[in-house]
Amino acid sequence: MTADVAGKVYLVGAGPGDPDLLTVKAHRLLSQCDALVYDSLVPREVLALVPEGAEQQFVGKRRGHHSVPQPSTNAVLVEMAKRHRCVVRLKGGDPFLFGRGGEEAAHLERHGVAVEVVPGVTAGIAAPAYVGIPVTHRRAGSSVTFVTGHEEIDKRRPGVDWRGLARSSDGLVIYMGLHNLPHICEELIAGGLETTTPAAAVQQGTVRGQKAVVSTLGGLADAVQAAELASPSIVVIGEVVSQRIESCAPEPALVEMPIPLKKG
Repeated sequence: MTADVAGKVYLVGAGPGDPDLLTVKAHRLLSQCDALVYDSLVPREVLALVPEGAEQQFVGKRRGHHSVPQPSTNAVLVEMAKRHRCVVRLKGGDPFLFGRGGEEAAHLERHGVAVEVVPGVTAGIAAPAYVGIPVTHRRAGSSVTFVTGHEEIDKRRPGVDWRGLARSSDGLVIYMGLHNLPHICEELIAGGLETTTPAAAVQQGTVRGQKAVVSTLGGLADAVQAAELASPSIVVIGEVVSQRIESCAPEPALVEMPIPLKKG
């Protein structure tokens, strides 16, 4: 345990990109923090809330680009807490959903640093909503599964059983799935889903650059490629896609996210 740590680290969810989707608590902490540690998918408009003079450090991770290793990020947070009273660790979406927030919280606790999580709106709900797709619907099944598609498909023991998910969940919301999308679709079909199952992908949900493709499971990978969708994107598979109501979708915010990547 580290001694003489006076500061506290807040693991804050930045939401999917639209600054209006920040929680009141996230906004308050950003406007009064002494230090900020932030990820790739945070727009400039959110970073602008941080006071002048606050120490800032970028620790983003993007497939195919230079990334800050997680142990380095953990060490940065501990060091920041030694020097500052209020440290905001800002993460896209929600810090405890595919954001490694649990790992960082455990590391901080082990080193005697006070830590608090501030949940955020996750892109898996917001991006589909911004194109009119509900991720749950009474007429479209009784379950939804949030799953990461960010796995090496040739590793010895894949962590996601796509064939099993095809049989066990009425709807799938897939994060970081574009890179492996052809493989994912093939596995879901092999697991029993019909090729005609409704499916969609949403790029840059809630902000400028938002783009959506609505297709079927069998045609989604080709449709995504034809539309040149890039990361960050959310994929939705299941009958909920057929319940899309475009007229209820909010307009995306006119803010710029980091440049989309063609892979990942």
